[in-house]
Amino acid sequence: MSWAAILRLGVVNAALGAVVALVTFTLNRVMTVELALPAIVPGALVALHYAVQLLRPRLGFGSDVGGRRTPWIIGGLAILSAGGLLAAASVAVMARHALAGIALAVPAFALVGAGVGAVGTSSLALMAVQVAPARRPAAATSFWLLMIFGAILTAGVSSHALHPFSMHALVRLAGLVTGGAFLAGSLAVWGVERTGGAPAAAQRPRFAAALADVWREQASRRFAVFVFVSMLAYSAQELVLEPFAGAVLSLTPAQTAGLTGLHQAGVLAGMALVALGGSLAGAGRARAMRGWTMGGCAGSAACLLGLACAGLVPGWPIRADVALLGVANGAFAVSAIGAMLGLAGQGRGARAGVRMGVWGAAQAVAMGCGGLLSTGCSDLSRALLGSPALAYAAVFLGQAALFLAAARLAARVFRTEAAADGSALGLVAAA
Repeated sequence: MSWAAILRLGVVNAALGAVVALVTFTLNRVMTVELALPAIVPGALVALHYAVQLLRPRLGFGSDVGGRRTPWIIGGLAILSAGGLLAAASVAVMARHALAGIALAVPAFALVGAGVGAVGTSSLALMAVQVAPARRPAAATSFWLLMIFGAILTAGVSSHALHPFSMHALVRLAGLVTGGAFLAGSLAVWGVERTGGAPAAAQRPRFAAALADVWREQASRRFAVFVFVSMLAYSAQELVLEPFAGAVLSLTPAQTAGLTGLHQAGVLAGMALVALGGSLAGAGRARAMRGWTMGGCAGSAACLLGLACAGLVPGWPIRADVALLGVANGAFAVSAIGAMLGLAGQGRGARAGVRMGVWGAAQAVAMGCGGLLSTGCSDLSRALLGSPALAYAAVFLGQAALFLAAARLAARVFRTEAAADGSALGLVAAA
């Protein structure tokens, strides 16, 4: 796959990020602030969109046996866009009839989850089988960065389209974002895939058999556990960083927002480091990606230990700590995607889609649980310990422990194997 084709697949991910940002950020805020609904309402709807992504293995299997992944990507974009527009319409209905709007939001958020699963799984599987090993680190970085760009683009458009705010403006914005995402993503992916043809009907396995085959692969199973543990730690920190900085460090909302921006800048820097380091590694590329994955997890754990100290030690360099946390998070995240691209094509049979689906489902469950567990544990710790500083320190220590466990899992899941061309990634059971 050429660099132009890789960037075109990145545009698909940007389209996905644009719609997801609209649904999980903009609509979330409108429900909780403008409509004054309990936070559990948008929280449950977002959790539903993650729960639906348990279908990812089945969606990946469909693209495996169909011989082409492009229809699954375009179809997923259509479902995602329809779900995003319906979700905005449901919020407008909530303004007049809360229960009717919530009832409409349930299928809308379910459609969003199904669309994310179809687009994300099939596009990653396509990259796994058609991107050369030398280009995978940079491909993984571009894939992630363009998703962030899509979210940023939605935020920028929203700031203008929603001023002054009205429900009519919200639905109009949703139509612009979802329609633009579908068109841009569909045009970008059209013609990218090199088709190899569908397997003969007699050779097509059943989904249960294909899933069982993948789950029997010890490396695939352990990688799914690694994805779950690492993404649980990664997602858990997102909802507690700003509340911690406000409640314990007495920072203003503007200052806590600045911390989040600093963290995101660090994430981008970490991704750029991995892309550059992976591209320059040559024959040691697979070993380098493994090192970045483990190092990113270990570095994230160290920075979280620093955050635990920040509330207890006066003068702690919080900005430097948060920036380094972002670098470690970015390095871990994009190197894990790069490793995933290499691992997906290994093992028996044409199972790249099923493997991506299994790992995507593990990620979705972790993302759905992470915020809930972190916020719940912080409330519980505060009740038991009676001190916000100690409560948040306990939460950060728990997240650090998860990252250390993820680093150990990464070491056990895969190791490099010498291949004829010196660049293949071999999967073996840990000794």
